[in-house]
Amino acid sequence: MSNRIAFQGEPGAYSHEACRNARPTMEALPCRTFEDVIEAVKSGAADLAMLPVENSTYGRVADIHRLLPHSGLHIIDEAFVRVHINLLAVPGATLNDVTEAHSHLVLLPQCAGFLKQHNIRGRVSPDNARAAREVAEANDIHSAALASELAGEIYGLHVLARHIEDQGNNTTRFLVMSPTADESRRGKQGMITSFVFQVRNIPAALYKAMGGFATNGVNMIKLESYMVDGSFTATRFYADIEGHPDDANVQLAMDELGYFTTNVEILGVYPAARERG
Repeated sequence: MSNRIAFQGEPGAYSHEACRNARPTMEALPCRTFEDVIEAVKSGAADLAMLPVENSTYGRVADIHRLLPHSGLHIIDEAFVRVHINLLAVPGATLNDVTEAHSHLVLLPQCAGFLKQHNIRGRVSPDNARAAREVAEANDIHSAALASELAGEIYGLHVLARHIEDQGNNTTRFLVMSPTADESRRGKQGMITSFVFQVRNIPAALYKAMGGFATNGVNMIKLESYMVDGSFTATRFYADIEGHPDDANVQLAMDELGYFTTNVEILGVYPAARERG
């Protein structure tokens, strides 16, 4: 066992924060792409993968749903990270010194009010943690980064302003994935089952497939569609439901789903995070 958990991005990224929060005893392994994260687990370089799937402000993470069914990994847990954005600068710099702030394209608009108030220009960087690293390397009091406090800790930057995001509820949901499934009942908030399916090409197939969940009292908390191999006629669906596959009502609903689909693949069975409320 390597006792590592892989994530996409540079040290100090919000995915790194998710690793630290969810698996504090494991070493976080940075990877360049989502595919690299999955490969790190499959090769044994890491034991677990931490993958973001959706953000409360920007929706689902692009392409991640296409990777999950073919990853060979299983969802064993979920984690939520409240995206707090901080203005980080080199030691000795003050807020009045800063004239430009570097961060990912997605983060800059979330701090528009603060940046405008302090007459700071936004500068796009490929990654917020990379922005923090580059600001530290440049050692320029006029440049700052918009990133996590963890990034500031790693790169030796000082926090000039905390939690400067315009919206107070921006949260990213992550999935913890393992090469081995764990369908044991655990946690205090109930279980979630995630799966993908493709409906048969018949009228009202999706409506009929979903009917079994309603009639059996199974709460479907997420249903998303995406195209398969660029085809407009082949649509796959990703779903999260409350419950365990061994629950009688879930079994009935999944059986009915099978009548109207060409394939159903369970991606994971895991405890609901307490952040779900």
